[in-house]
Amino acid sequence: MTSKTKIIVLHLRELIYTGIFVLLGVLLLALLITMFLPQKQGEKPDFSEDTARFVPGKYTTCVQLGEGTVDVEVVVDETYINSIRLVNLSEVISTMYPLMEPCLNTIAEQICEQQTLDNVTWPEENKYTSQLLLGAIQATLSKAALPADG
Repeated sequence: MTSKTKIIVLHLRELIYTGIFVLLGVLLLALLITMFLPQKQGEKPDFSEDTARFVPGKYTTCVQLGEGTVDVEVVVDETYINSIRLVNLSEVISTMYPLMEPCLNTIAEQICEQQTLDNVTWPEENKYTSQLLLGAIQATLSKAALPADG
């Protein structure tokens, strides 16, 4: 019985390369997992049942822009602002005022997340467009607000 001894020669450079590729593979796998797993939606503020703030429904406010108009639509239920969007937006308006939609999307996302118009931020270059839209949203929400007891 003869045993043959096998000698394995490992080069340090190959070990280092292999270690780096394994590390990169693990990092890539972790990145893919974090990118494609569904994200938890931020929870809405906890309003109790007795603090209804709105009459549920869809409400719109017309905004005059030069020769045309566009409607700001706000959908609410009793306690939450569910969505804000532009309706009846013509091609002429979207061409003449290209910042309207992206600006409204930024503002609407913040309002729906915070459930308030306080602390809404916008880029400085969209200041006037944002203020116009915020005023329209405020007017629309005032239509949806429950009448004050008095």
